[in-house]
Amino acid sequence: MRLTFLHRTKIGLTVAALALTSAACSRTDSITAYSVAGPDQAVNIASLDQVIAQNPQDAGALNVRGTAHGRAGDFEKAIADFSAAIGINPAFHQAYNNRALVYQRLGQTDKALEDFNQAIAIAPDYGPAYLGRGTIYRLRKQYGAALGDFDRAIQLKGSNQALAYHNRALVYQAQGQHEIAIDDFSTALSLDPDSSEPYHGRALSYYAIGDQRKAMSDLDLAVKLNPRYAEAWATRGMVLEASGKQAPAYESYQKALSFDSHNAIARSGSNRLRRFGVG
Repeated sequence: MRLTFLHRTKIGLTVAALALTSAACSRTDSITAYSVAGPDQAVNIASLDQVIAQNPQDAGALNVRGTAHGRAGDFEKAIADFSAAIGINPAFHQAYNNRALVYQRLGQTDKALEDFNQAIAIAPDYGPAYLGRGTIYRLRKQYGAALGDFDRAIQLKGSNQALAYHNRALVYQAQGQHEIAIDDFSTALSLDPDSSEPYHGRALSYYAIGDQRKAMSDLDLAVKLNPRYAEAWATRGMVLEASGKQAPAYESYQKALSFDSHNAIARSGSNRLRRFGVG
């Protein structure tokens, strides 16, 4: 079945919306990864409890335990530990940065921005704080400030270079500078070839400039690296649908929904194709 002009236009608008959604949901943390706690995490916290009980003024141990609480999803305890570490050592820039990441995860971006600023004031060459602050600027659409921070993070060798290039690419993508974004996504992938997110981001920019073949190639790699990547499956569905391949597009939408039943892009795409008799 041929797609109507209106149908193609709707898909194009949806892809543009997904680019913004993907940018908002992309990895933002630069030092602490938060995940579900496992048995090893509980043992780690218990051992840190003993260390801190013996030396309550050990700011380093409090910072490490705060990170462990953050990874376990216990954000209030993480904030308490980072705050205690800062109280003991007001120049502890890593603790400010880690607390900022927790505030960021909780959506308290004003507090996060204050802590990132403090970390940078204490340690102007501390790359992770520029990554964190730049992400807040990016999500607030303060693109000039975001680019400045990501440029600085790229200059500083101690920061996560792949993540810095990836985040800078998202800014260029949001500004419609897709060729530059593609270059930065490619650099991020050269530094971290096993990361699925830059493939997804680059695919969106390839699609935006009309290169569906390269977009599909990147999307295939994204879902190969992370088979549960709902956003990539949804984008793959849209690219296939725009190419007139409704049946495989429907399959990709359904795959996305199997991992994220609330994925609006996949849900709307599935419903749209059902109206065309697919599925």
